[in-house]
Amino acid sequence: MPHPAEPTPPAGLRELKKQRTRNALVRSALELFTTQGYDRTTVDEITDAVEVSQRTFFRYFANKEEVAFAVQDVVEELFHAAVCERPAEEPPMTALRHAVLHAWDAIGQAIEEAVPPELHMRMYQVIESTPTLLAVHLRRSAEQEERLAQEIARREGLDVDSDPRPRVLVAAFGGVMRVSGRLWGAGQDCSSDAIREITESYLDHLGPALSEDWRDTGRTGRERPEG
Repeated sequence: MPHPAEPTPPAGLRELKKQRTRNALVRSALELFTTQGYDRTTVDEITDAVEVSQRTFFRYFANKEEVAFAVQDVVEELFHAAVCERPAEEPPMTALRHAVLHAWDAIGQAIEEAVPPELHMRMYQVIESTPTLLAVHLRRSAEQEERLAQEIARREGLDVDSDPRPRVLVAAFGGVMRVSGRLWGAGQDCSSDAIREITESYLDHLGPALSEDWRDTGRTGRERPEG
């Protein structure tokens, strides 16, 4: 007598199981990348740690590069969405600043749901110190900046190819973000509050760095040279 077919799990449970498997693969991969190095880690080692097949891995990720940047993907998408949701009346720089500072709570929560924050910080250090990953990181940063420039141009009713301001602004903003990220990655505090504080501090210095005379005696205590 044939056994009755097992009931199919509800769609919500299936999605939850898939997300748990994906998070387990990400955590396994990042643990291996940060302990033995990205180049020395194989897909087999990642799947063995989670006790799944290579076929399962490739259902979620095309290659090691994708899993290495899986958490960063979430961070970038949340930030971009936050920019798109800013009020239309906000000036471009204000919109970017508010988006990144207000999005950190959601970003921090998304990171914690995928991997421990300390592991995310260690992976950031691996990316910065691994030539293969750093090249990918810089390419991704350029792509993200172009998306943001297109969004700023759309908000302001500009043609991004004839008006350089959106790309110039986003390039300056992106530079602050990269510096803030490196400082956060080199520090001891892996919390989202820590990187938000660093980012806010450096954004505060962006305007003065571009517009003020650095030799102003009121800021440095040095007299300006005569003539």
